[in-house]
Amino acid sequence: MKKVSQKRFILVTRKTRLQELIERFNTWPQAKFYLEHNDIDAQDYLNEHDTYQKCLVEAERVLKPLGRFQQLDRVLLPNYQFGSSDIVVVVGQDGLVANTLKYLKGQPVIAINPDPARWDGKLLPFEIAQLKEVVMATLADRISSKSITFAEATTNDGQRLLAVNDLFIGPKTHTSAYYTLNWNGVSEAQSSSGVIISTGFGSTGWFQSILAGAMGIAQTNLHELSQGFDWDQPRLQFSVREPFPSKATGVDLVFGEIINNTPFQMESQMPENGVIFSDGIESDFLAFNSGTVVSVAVAKVQGQLVCGSE
Repeated sequence: MKKVSQKRFILVTRKTRLQELIERFNTWPQAKFYLEHNDIDAQDYLNEHDTYQKCLVEAERVLKPLGRFQQLDRVLLPNYQFGSSDIVVVVGQDGLVANTLKYLKGQPVIAINPDPARWDGKLLPFEIAQLKEVVMATLADRISSKSITFAEATTNDGQRLLAVNDLFIGPKTHTSAYYTLNWNGVSEAQSSSGVIISTGFGSTGWFQSILAGAMGIAQTNLHELSQGFDWDQPRLQFSVREPFPSKATGVDLVFGEIINNTPFQMESQMPENGVIFSDGIESDFLAFNSGTVVSVAVAKVQGQLVCGSE
């Protein structure tokens, strides 16, 4: 069969809860027994799995006749070599979209909500029935996309980490982090439970929980960033979590904007257990121990999320 295009379509997927339980307990009957023993509805896991698998089958049916096809599990993303002309289709939840974007260099991402009745899907503008229409519009350059600003952390020993939603810099476990924070020409020694640095894409996520807690303490429900900020804005926002005031540590530099003319750095004062990770993936981290200096800025590379017809 002649292909419609020479493009390669990469279908990015993830394991369902059912598949992860089977990996843990070896068989579905054992996993089911575990769930039911804890008064958890095993049928819900089955329903979710079946709906997701049907969606993947349909995505493969649509994409294979259109060009070269590759299905890719999320665990393989860090080592996969994407081509500059690839079109990436993500079927999953919001987190899978963010995780995928981080490993691309501007290739278009079509995000499919596999189960709209189950998932809100703020980053999933399409359903599986729309896939062929959206792909054809993408091939014909008749579709619009949103640019997504990334955060980039670089260390003084040459390591680099991108973030689509946010960066966390702080302690590996629930202990205090000790560091010196430098922002906009001002320096302060701090002790806290870590620092969150959010992009516009992530500004309605973890960042909002920090903001909500602060507004609750201040007994206000008004803040200019309570709805986040635009995905494509060339800016980041840092928030210090639970800063502790003492003779040796301050609490003045706890919230601020990072743009080109407000450089941001942190120098670790922790002998061990300091980490830098992005987008909630704690297993993929950079060490942030004594002697490490990390600089955070808006990344030069951007993501492209297909959003609708022009």
